[in-house]
Amino acid sequence: MELVTSIYTLTKDYPKEELYGLTTQIRRSAVSIPSNIAEGAARRGAKEFTHFLYVALGSCAELDTQLSIAKNLGYPSEDEYINQLVRIRFMLLGLIKNLNKS
Repeated sequence: MELVTSIYTLTKDYPKEELYGLTTQIRRSAVSIPSNIAEGAARRGAKEFTHFLYVALGSCAELDTQLSIAKNLGYPSEDEYINQLVRIRFMLLGLIKNLNKS
């Protein structure tokens, strides 16, 4: 959720013409990560939880791509967010691996 807050702060300075484009996509991808983790945790069983963790992992990939596009377009972007995504990916993969052992 810390990443989501950071992403909202970052994208508030994006051009107004991106409000319904890249800005919205970046924010939705960021919000999707903790949302899917929470939804999966509320489900019954490791199999369902794992499914939602994979969805969150997909959202990480989307966000990574969108931040790269923003950077290529010259919009404010910081490598710190990419580093946070890498850490989140590793945590998700570790949790998936652990759940698959059960």
